[in-house]
Amino acid sequence: LEGKKVIVVNIDKAVITGKRRVIVNDFMKRLRIKSNVNPRRHGPFKPRSPDGIFRRMVRGMLPRRKPKGKAAYRRLRVYRNVPEEVLKKGKSIKFEDVIYRENPYGYMTLYEVSKLVGWIPIEERMGG
Repeated sequence: LEGKKVIVVNIDKAVITGKRRVIVNDFMKRLRIKSNVNPRRHGPFKPRSPDGIFRRMVRGMLPRRKPKGKAAYRRLRVYRNVPEEVLKKGKSIKFEDVIYRENPYGYMTLYEVSKLVGWIPIEERMGG
């Protein structure tokens, strides 16, 4: 919201803390909500890829109906790996620099959650 561009890389490795069963049930509960008219045409369309799930999570934290929130959401970039344009800029925060406390209940990566809710990575779809 301060006008800075935010780039998130390696989103597959992002961690959601909590019990595995609870995390999966929450995501599956959201996916079961459908339209009675024609769910394929009228939605609601829920993201299944790691970057889509992350973008939707961030969107829920922003005041997206106000101009400030819309602009902040447009400045967000999410990548599954590190693109070369980001490597050239060089400014980054390393994972080791972030304070991380081990959760007694466990955790799941966004990649694992995405696979469980039905997302198929492009590498697997292409037969690689």
